[in-house]
Amino acid sequence: MFDLLIKGGDVIDGSGKKRFHGDVGIVGDRISAIGNLETAEAAKVIDAAGKVVTPGFVDVHTHLDAQVFWDETLSPSPLHGVTTIIGGNCGFTIAPLGEDPSVGDYLMRMLSRVEGIPLECLQEGVPWNWKSSAEYFNAIDGNLSINAGFKIGHSALRRVVMGEASTERECTPEELTSMQALLRDGLSAGGIGFSSSWSRTHNDPFGNMVPSRYANRNEMISLCSVLSEFEGTSLEFIPALGPFEPWAMDLMSDMSVAADSPLNWNVLNINARTLDQGKAKLVAGDVAAANGGKVIALTVPMTLALHLNFIGGFVLDALPEWENFILLSKEEKIRLLKDPSGRKALDDNAQKDSPLRNVAHWGAKTIFHTKAPENAEYVGKTIYEIAESTGKSPWDTLVDIALADDLETSFGNPVGEEPDADWEARVEVWRDHRAVIGASDAGAHLDLFLSSNYTTYMLGEAVRKRSLLPLEEAVHLLTEVPAKLYGLRDRGMLIEGSYADILILDEDLIGSNPITIQNDLPLDAQRLFADATGIDSVFCNGKEIVHQGSFTDERPGTFLRSGTHTESPIMA
Repeated sequence: MFDLLIKGGDVIDGSGKKRFHGDVGIVGDRISAIGNLETAEAAKVIDAAGKVVTPGFVDVHTHLDAQVFWDETLSPSPLHGVTTIIGGNCGFTIAPLGEDPSVGDYLMRMLSRVEGIPLECLQEGVPWNWKSSAEYFNAIDGNLSINAGFKIGHSALRRVVMGEASTERECTPEELTSMQALLRDGLSAGGIGFSSSWSRTHNDPFGNMVPSRYANRNEMISLCSVLSEFEGTSLEFIPALGPFEPWAMDLMSDMSVAADSPLNWNVLNINARTLDQGKAKLVAGDVAAANGGKVIALTVPMTLALHLNFIGGFVLDALPEWENFILLSKEEKIRLLKDPSGRKALDDNAQKDSPLRNVAHWGAKTIFHTKAPENAEYVGKTIYEIAESTGKSPWDTLVDIALADDLETSFGNPVGEEPDADWEARVEVWRDHRAVIGASDAGAHLDLFLSSNYTTYMLGEAVRKRSLLPLEEAVHLLTEVPAKLYGLRDRGMLIEGSYADILILDEDLIGSNPITIQNDLPLDAQRLFADATGIDSVFCNGKEIVHQGSFTDERPGTFLRSGTHTESPIMA
């Protein structure tokens, strides 16, 4: 007698093998049987004829650490088939907080700055009433629609131990010992790993680099070594923007070896033009393998449409000398942009050679959203088109529009129909053992871009529209591969005894709907949003959490704890 029987579907088990016609029987939160169960009895039967039954997708790079408190569904990820997420990435966690109340205030402001989560949402929607990582974990355990594990973040450790000095200098030996002890406490409580960042785009709102960027090599390796004491832990790190110099590859290799854990680095964007550059960065995996480590690239399987603005300024702050501008108050920014010399100096700096030089190609930007009535006609037009009618330069045209909108203008490069060559380049990287599909950043950059729909977008574009890889292989890349990277026990495949994280989908309809704006954050703040087509049902641990595109009231997600729900990943 099954609790649930999914009958008559094409089963894709996540291994990459060919599908087979069969039934899936579930008892409690586990798959009890798979095969011909025609005569079996069940409390509930779902007819999956003509549909495909797959494992739930695994998203290993999210920033849902705060959203868990105001949205137990962790939307929109489950609408796109995600049943397991890993949070606490890039060193930006909201635990531990320690004894000093100012730590929480700093971390929320840092998180708002680097991850694009409105500060008022963090203040209103998060209780900030824990001191240890264990207390934070306990606060969210048992209330989620999907499975979730969280790393311990480097910047939080530094701030708790070093206070304001965390953004001033390297640590002392005594401070390093304290950070190791704090990390050890977090991993003992179930932290699923350690994360950090040296990315030049990661700066706090006070004119400093984030705490983790002040760490030296010894601090990085010493903290990573703590992971070697714990089963089922992993590393995530951003070493640098642009091409990797040898030091970056050597550092990641040594971090992995010290931790005796795989390290995944963020992020690899691929199209036909960048394929050779991407392959050069994948060499980091070879360097690590030669030393007994494992380094994996996280690759986002799509081109992101960045919704830039002068208020938040994320991405723009990576342009030369722009950090100081982005840190100004709105009033100060407006004054500078109204001053002809200040405006010109800002653009002159943006045009300097840098890894993100194309960000400052103002004329090619399209206006997404405006505020002032006189700007409404510009929505959907490029700055080049608008500049022709204004008779001004593209830069002056954009600035004048933004000033009229009180700097709330949203602009960027929309993603149109991409050539097959770009998707073919991505497929080549997806199939490389040195890369894993992920990097959704779900829960972050809420007004900048949306990539938490990457699973259905990838399936719609690469599989359904272009037939560049079979659905069986694509599902394997979204399920078993990321599950094994983090050593998730009994997840990522449909086999007898595994957890019943299951999708029922229509392969002729699977895809992501267009990006819209929703006012569903705390205090009705806005965020970018998209739901999916072609997913009939999403089950987590045997309970249906999404039915025909809508969330149910079920909250069966497991809080994933290292050692209990994970095992040490294979390093070879």
